[in-house]
Amino acid sequence: MNRLKILIVASEVVPFAKTGGLADVAGALPKTLFSLGHDVRVVMPRYYVVDRQKYSLQPIEGELGVPMGSMGEMWCGAYEGKLPNSDVPIYFIEHEGFFGRKGLYNDGHYSYGDNDNRFVFFSKAAMQLCKKIDFKPDILHANDWHTASLPILLNTSFANDEFFEKTASILTIHNLQYQGHFYKGLMDVMGVPWEEFNPLSLESFGGVNLLKGGITHCDMLTTVSPKYAEEIQTKAFGWGLEHHIQGHSHKLIGIINGIDYDEWSPSCDSYIKATFSADDLSGKAECKQALQQQFGLIERDDVPLIGFVGRLAEQKGIALVAHVIGGLMHLDLQIVLLGAGEMWAERFFSDIVNRYPDKFACYIGYNNAIAHQIEAGSDFFLMPSLFEPCGLNQLYSLSYGTLPIVRATGGLDDTIENYDPKTGEGTGFKFEFATGDALYGTVKWAVDTWYENPEHIIAMKKRAMKQHFGWDDSAKDYEKVYYYALGKRRG
Repeated sequence: MNRLKILIVASEVVPFAKTGGLADVAGALPKTLFSLGHDVRVVMPRYYVVDRQKYSLQPIEGELGVPMGSMGEMWCGAYEGKLPNSDVPIYFIEHEGFFGRKGLYNDGHYSYGDNDNRFVFFSKAAMQLCKKIDFKPDILHANDWHTASLPILLNTSFANDEFFEKTASILTIHNLQYQGHFYKGLMDVMGVPWEEFNPLSLESFGGVNLLKGGITHCDMLTTVSPKYAEEIQTKAFGWGLEHHIQGHSHKLIGIINGIDYDEWSPSCDSYIKATFSADDLSGKAECKQALQQQFGLIERDDVPLIGFVGRLAEQKGIALVAHVIGGLMHLDLQIVLLGAGEMWAERFFSDIVNRYPDKFACYIGYNNAIAHQIEAGSDFFLMPSLFEPCGLNQLYSLSYGTLPIVRATGGLDDTIENYDPKTGEGTGFKFEFATGDALYGTVKWAVDTWYENPEHIIAMKKRAMKQHFGWDDSAKDYEKVYYYALGKRRG
């Protein structure tokens, strides 16, 4: 197969800036594509959190002119660096007015009022950057609503631009809930024909929906698990776009995210008390004891310890956990929670610590080291998401022999095999309905199995650790999508 020139454009990339799984994908996928022999470049904004000195970023000489339609031509700078531990170039669009802010999308409470202009500008700047560095991409890979204008621009205002005449576009949906709804005047800022302001393209409830337009115009559409690709075509998970996506289902494919085993492996994790493997789980017992000590829980090796790491948000099923926590505290178990988010949840779980200090512990905020320690030291991992496009924590948990307790949705359903009490097969425990009763019953099922069938638990831990969800397989799937899109684009 021919070597491709691929430009991956994302609003966040690990380790530079992250709010969710998009950043993990944008930081890992390019490295694996590069290892397959492709010329891969990445572009993201240069937010304040991106330290130019820390990452040895070098300025690209000269400024970039960015045509912003009714706003006129605007200017920005650009920096170049490398994705850590790789030779993959990453470029940063520098614009003080748009990106010189504390947050990526909001100020901590409210979304920035000019997010529409910020990310249309970023998308256009990425295309202008290609010309400046003379990089003619075969593939423009856009991600979520922030860069969904790329396929639209490619088919409209850049349609007659010879530089991009052979470029195909891919759009990946990481979370359909966020779509980029804005006022219709954005059409003039984008500089696309008003003919595109129709229900089959950009128009939605009298305004512009960037993700909807991107779905219309991209050559191929992907999302981050096969199950989620099915779910987003239904009313329950489609967030109003289910019929639109059904109309473009011929170009939709679900590809499971991979994880970075250089970072998330118990055999080489520098954050944990002791390393371990499927062949020798003794180090996991040490990690459990260290986690209990760290959080002031009673040190017992004979009690199941359940971990939770994630945003304290409705999507993550945190209200279900709150609903049943009283009942769970009457079971013989321990729970450690790490997360931040909705204020009521932060206060609620902090109060649970005061009521059950020997059985429940939490850290409000995010701490990467503690996240690793919870994955390594827990026996089970709780992930009761109302919806989960792919999910990464359940994959981390499998790697550490920490059995996931999950709702059977999206990537959680794709990656976890439900426990079979008759045979002992499985890699976790799943429930279907998003109710407190279902969650409580499944946790109790896991805890009862811990006490009544310990040999099954040990076998499941070892089986879980032998699962593989690396980026090598996922990257090859993306590679196939790229070639298909390119053939489609070039006839």
